[in-house]
Amino acid sequence: MPTLPDWVLRRETLAALIVAALAAGIGVALYLSQATTLTIAVAPRDGTEPALIKAYADALAADRANIRLKVLSFDDVRESAAALQDGRADLAVVRPDVLLPKNGLTLAILRDQAMLIVSPDASGITGFPKLAGKRLGIAAHKSADFWLLKNILAYYNLLLETETVPATVPVPGNAVRLVAIDGTEAAAAIRDKRIDAYVSIIAASAPKARAMIEAVRGISRNGKLDFVDVPDSDAVIERFPRLQAVTVPAGLFGGRPKLPEEDVKTVGASYRLMARASMSRAVAADVTQHLFERRTAAAEETDAAEYVQAPSYETTVAATSARIPIHPGAIDYFEREQHGFVERYGDTLYLLAALGGGLASAVAWLRQRLASLRRERIDEVTDRLLDITDQARSLRDPDAIARLAVEIDKLAIEVVRDIRRRDLDARTLAAVSIAIETARATVADCRGVAEEKEDATPSAS
Repeated sequence: MPTLPDWVLRRETLAALIVAALAAGIGVALYLSQATTLTIAVAPRDGTEPALIKAYADALAADRANIRLKVLSFDDVRESAAALQDGRADLAVVRPDVLLPKNGLTLAILRDQAMLIVSPDASGITGFPKLAGKRLGIAAHKSADFWLLKNILAYYNLLLETETVPATVPVPGNAVRLVAIDGTEAAAAIRDKRIDAYVSIIAASAPKARAMIEAVRGISRNGKLDFVDVPDSDAVIERFPRLQAVTVPAGLFGGRPKLPEEDVKTVGASYRLMARASMSRAVAADVTQHLFERRTAAAEETDAAEYVQAPSYETTVAATSARIPIHPGAIDYFEREQHGFVERYGDTLYLLAALGGGLASAVAWLRQRLASLRRERIDEVTDRLLDITDQARSLRDPDAIARLAVEIDKLAIEVVRDIRRRDLDARTLAAVSIAIETARATVADCRGVAEEKEDATPSAS
């Protein structure tokens, strides 16, 4: 049987293994508690979202939160949504009616937008059919806004023309011509009959929306405006499920006289913060919690923070099975079902504890097993010494007996080394010592006798 290494059964070895296991556990705990850095795709560059996300990221860094953000900027929300869909980002600013990522789930509504179409009261433009053959002014718009308008007009069997058509060409009776007009020039453009109405796809309560309404209101003789209503908004949403029904409340733009006089039903779109579906519930809940808890701090940097809100839903089932579903982690935050450290990492901690216990048991078993092997080795040494004693008495060759003496010395050295590694009980030590001395004495006597007989044998000559 091969000799066991000296270090195997030392107490220092066992202590080192225990310390290594504890260090590994501490390392895992520190890893789990360190900040998680998430990549967020943000668009459009000229929108309000970049400033909002920057303020959010800065607040997280200043508070040393457990979530940090790495920002990727894009020109268009289609690009930011694609970055989430193809795995380049963990989070993204998404407008679902433009591109809804297959792997995206909603965490929060960053901005709800309503399609506001207004004109002076005398125009009589109060519904989409009234827009036929008219010129519709719009600020420097995004492609997403163009497609929203085109889809809604198509629902009413109207075509959308761009201003590339010469202004002198009459607008066909089944079309609406879109004319780029700066928001500050909307009133003048209506007064000069360059446009008949003005459209803006914007948060209805935003300062720019109020400024636009006031500008158009200023050229109305009686201070009243006509709002284009979408009475079929529920049917429109069924047709275009990634849009949303929006109600502009009466009096939003003024209370004396009330403007609008009645609620205006329209449609709109939303800018959402979405996360990849594979993101853990705990991380998604943390991202959502930090967003709302730091909304006030972010509002000091940008007004966009004022429009952040939770997505509406009635039941958890409705939230997770909606056409634009909500991330379960966000629902955990909204319903105050977030988990603490132990609850989040309980399975991991339990596994580490089980592994640690198993390691300790394995080390103890190994130590016991190796000690048993050592005891067996001592027994083997003792048995071999007894065999040598018997064997020496039967040998007549001095050289063979000398080789037995050498073997006894090697066995004695092995025993001494084993004694240095661990304490042997007194009985075992005494038995081995007696066996060594007996074997040595017997071999010495037998060797002397053999040599005398060899000397007494007459030579062949």
